[in-house]
Amino acid sequence: MQTVTMYTTAVCPYCIQAKRVLQSKGVAHIDEIRVDTQPEERVKMMELTGRRTVPQIFIGSTHVGGCDDLMALDAKGGLLPLLQAA
Repeated sequence: MQTVTMYTTAVCPYCIQAKRVLQSKGVAHIDEIRVDTQPEERVKMMELTGRRTVPQIFIGSTHVGGCDDLMALDAKGGLLPLLQAA
């Protein structure tokens, strides 16, 4: 399974929802980068994605986007193949 990295904050309901979706697909570990406790990571996240909101989700090297993007990808049947890509 691909590595999942997620830029998050502690109190973000969309981050929690995204984690639940990923866990329901068998993701056992998510590398969380907390931008609320590490402001320099928010700067890095914005440089990588062009976005300032959390969550920002990466599966392997693919930027999926935020929670809505993750759910749309799942609805189209694209999430599991991306997670399982070699």
